[in-house]
Amino acid sequence: MASYIWRKYADYLHTRWEKTILWDMIDPYRRPKTFTPLVTIYICAFYTGVIGAAITEQLHKEKYWEDHPGEYVPLMKPIFYTGPWRVMRGDVPPYVEK
Repeated sequence: MASYIWRKYADYLHTRWEKTILWDMIDPYRRPKTFTPLVTIYICAFYTGVIGAAITEQLHKEKYWEDHPGEYVPLMKPIFYTGPWRVMRGDVPPYVEK
C-alpha cells in the first residue's frame, strides 16, 4: 500500500511539472485580462453618486421652498465635507458660517 501511495505521489509531481512547463510556454501569448468589469463598476458608482446628489439637492430645494415660498434657494451646505470651501459667485450662505 505504501509503494502505491508513493507511486501515485510521484506521478502527481511528474504531471504537475509537465503542466507547469506547458503553461509557462503558453503564458506570454495569452490575451491580457480585461478591465471591462472594473470600468463598468466605476461608471455605475459614479452615476449613482451623481443621481444621489441630484436627488439630495432637489429635496433640499423643496424643503426650503416649503418654509420660504418664492424665495431664492441658497446653496446647499456640503454634507460629507467639513473643511473650508468657497462659493465662486456670491457670498457663503449665512447658515454655513455658523
